[in-house]
Amino acid sequence: MTTPQNSPRAVREISVRQVFGLDTDLTVPAFCEPTEHVPEIDTAYHFNHDVTLAILAGFIQNRRVLIQGLHGTGKSTHIEQVAARLNWPCVRVNLDGHISRLDLVGKDTIVLREGRQVTEFQEGILPWALQQPMALIFDEYDAGRPDVMFVIQRILERNGHFMLLDQNRSIAPHADFRLFATANTLGLGNLNGLYHGTQSLNHAQLDRWNIVAALNYLQPEDEVQITAARVPQMDNAQGRQTIRKMVDLANLTRKGFAAGDISVLMSPRTVITWAENRQIFGDTGLAFRLSFLNKCDDAEKELIAEYYQRCFEQELPEAFMGTMLT
Repeated sequence: MTTPQNSPRAVREISVRQVFGLDTDLTVPAFCEPTEHVPEIDTAYHFNHDVTLAILAGFIQNRRVLIQGLHGTGKSTHIEQVAARLNWPCVRVNLDGHISRLDLVGKDTIVLREGRQVTEFQEGILPWALQQPMALIFDEYDAGRPDVMFVIQRILERNGHFMLLDQNRSIAPHADFRLFATANTLGLGNLNGLYHGTQSLNHAQLDRWNIVAALNYLQPEDEVQITAARVPQMDNAQGRQTIRKMVDLANLTRKGFAAGDISVLMSPRTVITWAENRQIFGDTGLAFRLSFLNKCDDAEKELIAEYYQRCFEQELPEAFMGTMLT
């Protein structure tokens, strides 16, 4: 790791075992002090062993790392929380349909200089990030527009220079620039109808990613622990018992989705939202309806209500059953 000449920053080695709780003697360089772009540390975050090692390889060895997984698994957050513990500046860019080539590369703008209007080139996201110690994360990588994807392809080589054609200038990446991306479908398109707007990715571009990691849903006990940490009012014996039933129901929706029985599933994010809404409304069934059930197709609600009854050993509140099953 190096430090920028105009802003030197001290660097130290930290233990992966002590900081991330992984059973390894690996150490990783980290900046001693945070900057404004360093994410805040979430002390309750649970690190996946394989994905954490993949992300650390990206930081240590400057590998391009792509993380794939279903929604709500915490793909982007996983990268951010590693960066937070390394005091590594980190910026997320969502590749939605509004991000254009000009946003990434830059464009000419009119500014006032000494009372006169002049045209100046304003650097985009990529030139700005490339020239400093920065972890750049492309969220929803499989939803990017084709013209945007080919711009990104230029920097997928580890030491690839970025050419600003309009400026006839070549930008060499900073030694501490790192590139990550997250995707739901891994470039296969919207095969199951769950992720509208995703694209089929160019395999030649996918091949340029050095590491592809899969982040699946947590083990039930880990999901219970994280939900209890997010909703401390339920971090007691009775509350954890309720959370465990919530997680069991979430896993039933995931199995039902995998089997093709239902078209939606509950992510860990949804479980946390359900627990938070339960504290607001004081009713587990009402909170379930408002957090998840209302997002489901009417034809599937009866089966999902059966999941609820199986986990909680009670029907959903009578006040809602009539409208739910009609």
